[in-house]
Amino acid sequence: MTSSELRERFAASLMPNYGVPPVALTLGRGCEVYDADGRQYLDLIAGIAVSSLGHGHPALVKAVAHQAATLAHTSNLFVHEREVELAERLTGLLGGDAKVYFANSGTEANEAALKLVKRAAGPGRHYFVAADNGFHGRSAGSLALTGKEAIREPFGPFGMDVRFVPHGDLAALTEAVDENCVAVFVEPTQGEAGVVPAPEGYLAGVRALCDETGAAFVLDEIQSGIGRTGRWFAHQEEGVRPDVLTLAKGLGGGLPIGACVGFGRFADAFGKGDHGSTFGGNPIACAAALAVIDTIESEGLLAHTAVMGDLLAEQIEGIDHPLLAGQRGSGLWRALELTGPHSAHVQEQAAVRGFLVNAVTPSAIRLAPPLVITPEQIGVFIEALPTVLDAAEAAATKENQS
Repeated sequence: MTSSELRERFAASLMPNYGVPPVALTLGRGCEVYDADGRQYLDLIAGIAVSSLGHGHPALVKAVAHQAATLAHTSNLFVHEREVELAERLTGLLGGDAKVYFANSGTEANEAALKLVKRAAGPGRHYFVAADNGFHGRSAGSLALTGKEAIREPFGPFGMDVRFVPHGDLAALTEAVDENCVAVFVEPTQGEAGVVPAPEGYLAGVRALCDETGAAFVLDEIQSGIGRTGRWFAHQEEGVRPDVLTLAKGLGGGLPIGACVGFGRFADAFGKGDHGSTFGGNPIACAAALAVIDTIESEGLLAHTAVMGDLLAEQIEGIDHPLLAGQRGSGLWRALELTGPHSAHVQEQAAVRGFLVNAVTPSAIRLAPPLVITPEQIGVFIEALPTVLDAAEAAATKENQS
């Protein structure tokens, strides 16, 4: 089956919400993937910061295969070992008084957080605050908190009072939050906005404001968590702790799992029957997540991610090209800042030359490679990047002339 044939079948049988993706993948090994025509690509997006260990990592394969052969599913009617072990590992990494609810995705983790803070809120609290251009998911509650008007407005109203403030603007946040606010939902770095970090000290400011007003501090680390920035969790850089933390993506290394972690009084805010999921905490997904955490520890991937991220940033900064304005981000979560709306052309020309990147906004390319990427692989990409940018510039010029 060729790539063209697979894409035709995709268009004929799947809803058009994704369009038709330009590349049809069939195989992955480490940081490299192959399409249906046998072409090799260096994967620099890792399923949107999901495939932490790359593709086909022996530890992940072994854990998933063993669990599938042992106990694949229980529902939430029964206890199983992997779920308990994973919850214990996460609370151990986070420290303090915490408990975990497992879901299947990031949006579900944020839905759980939304219900959790509502359940814990005192009388009179009735509105939420979130950030412009933030992204928390596409289900109704998570979408209500998502500050991207183009994807939110067509599906409203949501039956929630959500007030949006600029990302990283502590003064605007302070003005918006008072004793009537249920919770503040923020990301340490906005991934879907183009890997845009908040200013240094912002999370500490959010923590202080929530302490002052009694609003819950919900931190969405769906993309940034589980080693992506060179720490287990991005908020550890500032030494702050949210009231509720949401995780997904890299936690399962490719298997679908999300987590909502409540600290202090939020650990026990749910009562029996308040929330649930048939597949949440699935044994196979939990086994995969345990393998991810074990491998990050045993292979020293936190330190490796920090070093590789610095190397990637330094080498990008060393490129002088009219389309490239610079880079931003942390660890192996970076954006190429472009001088104009050229990201679609850059993504296309990168794929032509064997590199998978993500045109996350019109003027930003998101890079989130597997945490196991090597200096040599980064070097291959950096060597090719000026040629990719040249081709993108030529394509943009041709498009403008036509």
